[in-house]
Amino acid sequence: MFVKSLTTLVAALSLVSCATTGPSAPAGFSFGLWGDMPYKKAGDNPKLPAVLHSINQSDIAFSLYDGDIKDGSSQCTDDIFTDALKMFNTLAKPVVYVPGDNEWTDCHRLNNGGYDGLERLAHLRRVMFPTTHSLGQTQMPLEHQGKLGEKYVENTRFSYGGVVFVGLNVPGSNNNLILNAKECSAKSARTPAQCDASNAEYQARDAANIAWLADSFAQAKAQKARGLVLVLQADPGFDLPETEDVDESTDPGHAGYRNFMNAVVQQTEQFTGQVLFVHGDTHFFKLDKPLYSPTKLLPNLTRLQTFGSPSLHWVRVTVDTASENVFTVQPVIVRQP
Repeated sequence: MFVKSLTTLVAALSLVSCATTGPSAPAGFSFGLWGDMPYKKAGDNPKLPAVLHSINQSDIAFSLYDGDIKDGSSQCTDDIFTDALKMFNTLAKPVVYVPGDNEWTDCHRLNNGGYDGLERLAHLRRVMFPTTHSLGQTQMPLEHQGKLGEKYVENTRFSYGGVVFVGLNVPGSNNNLILNAKECSAKSARTPAQCDASNAEYQARDAANIAWLADSFAQAKAQKARGLVLVLQADPGFDLPETEDVDESTDPGHAGYRNFMNAVVQQTEQFTGQVLFVHGDTHFFKLDKPLYSPTKLLPNLTRLQTFGSPSLHWVRVTVDTASENVFTVQPVIVRQP
């Protein structure tokens, strides 16, 4: 179980047969993190070019995008995926896409067009992962948990410069877990049968995510990696208000993350390197050590929450495997023209 700690803005701190390794890396390197943009209803489109330009002008080796290619109250039409591909392919360096809730989990909502979320997930898998490589004008090979166009192709992994990077489909809206009939039908076009199918999807994907997580940590240990970066979209409950007598991470609204987070804790405890846990969803830059509790620290896990609409900025992480902390985090504030 886990609860949030006091936030600190100190900026330092398997279906594929074999693991794929990215391009050769220097002794020290940097990578970028961004997500939750652009949201058209927030007026983000005119701001986006400055973000892409800032990333392109930087010295990063690659970037990872932690979900939500659209806002949560607009139509889940096919063009939002093709527009996202165009956005990613304006980047000179490789970019790895991780899915968010706005592009599939929440598409059942009436204001999203009342789509079948599982159909949107299948579409996402076909369109957003056209090859086994990353997106971007320069591409790098990725390992995928599933075959192209099939289940769990979106769960990815690669190694670079002594660090293992892992992308996981763990989205907001309680990881697609539906708790009751009222929740199923609220502001939604879902039928009871569709909600049953969604819960079955959650259970199968949750098990697949935990298996991919375990295999990734095993690879990191085998490679004697100094660090492991986990990238997903959802805030799994780090930031609910604290009380003295209640572990807020057990709140039903975050029950869909419990098995996965217990696995994260267990794997991190058994790993001698540093774990950087990256997520979006909440749209505020935050860097802290939220596990286990304010009085008991899991010292080798750091949570990094990225910026999001309407704050269109990104985060630069520098890797130094000779350093005890491995990761140094710097928010990059993008000035609009």
